[in-house]
Amino acid sequence: MSPRHSIAAPVTLEGIGLHLGQPCRLTFRPADGGAGISFRRVDLPDAPPIPARVEHAVLTERRTQLGAGEHAFHTVEHVLAAVMAHEIDDLLIEMDGPEPPILDGSAQPFFDALARAGIADRPGTVQYLAVPRPISVVDGESAYEVLPAPSLSLKVTIDFPHPTIGCQTCDVVVTPELFARELAAARTFGFLREMDALLAKGLIKGASTANAVVLDDTGPVETTLRWPDEFVRHKAMDCVGDLALAGCRVRGRVIAMKPSHRGTVTLVKEMVNLAAKETRMFGIEEIMKILPHRYPFLLVDRVLEIEERKRIVGIKNVTINEPFFQGHFPGHPIMPGVLIIEAMAQVGGMLLMGTVDDPESKVVYFMSLDNVKWRKPVKPGDQLRFELEVLQIRGRVCKMRGVAKVDGEVVCEADMGAMVMDR
Repeated sequence: MSPRHSIAAPVTLEGIGLHLGQPCRLTFRPADGGAGISFRRVDLPDAPPIPARVEHAVLTERRTQLGAGEHAFHTVEHVLAAVMAHEIDDLLIEMDGPEPPILDGSAQPFFDALARAGIADRPGTVQYLAVPRPISVVDGESAYEVLPAPSLSLKVTIDFPHPTIGCQTCDVVVTPELFARELAAARTFGFLREMDALLAKGLIKGASTANAVVLDDTGPVETTLRWPDEFVRHKAMDCVGDLALAGCRVRGRVIAMKPSHRGTVTLVKEMVNLAAKETRMFGIEEIMKILPHRYPFLLVDRVLEIEERKRIVGIKNVTINEPFFQGHFPGHPIMPGVLIIEAMAQVGGMLLMGTVDDPESKVVYFMSLDNVKWRKPVKPGDQLRFELEVLQIRGRVCKMRGVAKVDGEVVCEADMGAMVMDR
């Protein structure tokens, strides 16, 4: 199982932003396991951190933006590309301005700064976003296809009617080593003929030939290309940064034609939504491969739905043949309330075990019960439907809220705390 990663020590960079042209001091800071990636404005009092997740992304022109209004973070794609390439899961990014420094126009300075800070392991389970089946997304001229794959790879194609660019394709597996060698140093680029229109929109106020590849009608101005195909390499790097908005490590083969920030953010939203909608059903054979319990203490018959790290629905069929009915109110059989809670806990254990890579070597221990209520008796012939939702996951510790229903009526409810441990 891969460890979660943060950094060992803070590291700082300074410069002006590409589009807003404002100075910014950016500091990468270590974060606890399970904290995720987030941005925080240190120049604004009481500004809340904004997680680097697609639900906080705002579709804007020529850049990737998190949040809105004065608390927004603009042009975060190069920073996030470096973070994702290092496979960093937990990190706080502090800024005293609205936009990270553009520096040389690539992700290289951020990638190198994180390497200097040192990659440090964190407790907890690495989370992945993987598509269960191929999906396609079209946004304007941008077209994407994502295929299931065990790791992240990109095939990016661009086509610009310019003699220096034309049609270019980049095909790369995204690992820290390959990102450093093939993508990190690729700089942002733009066309001299677009400058006035972009300035009129309040963009590229900080752009220059020192931090971008600027092209006139014949070729680059005041610079030399780092690769002949530096342009498509930069677009691939941008894709890595925008894919980081999944909020976890991405697995899949991404094929992108004329990608844009807007298009890639839309793609991530589709991937996240698909993962949330995909449900899995487990019969008793699969349940017995995950839970250590056995008859007569295995109290889950079927799992109907699982939304990873969010929700689970399980079934327990109650029959007169249950061994506990022999001594619990003979002649008036009622399922013991503590066993209803135990069955609920086992369903919750199925959800939690789904967050680890090697469940056969783990076991779930329940740590707390709160707000337990029994509403109605459960009798032979009833079918218990357990619905549990995650309230919080921090590392290997999870808090859940569960209800048990019979024929749609709540018969029991409880809040639970649990932890995944080595067997």
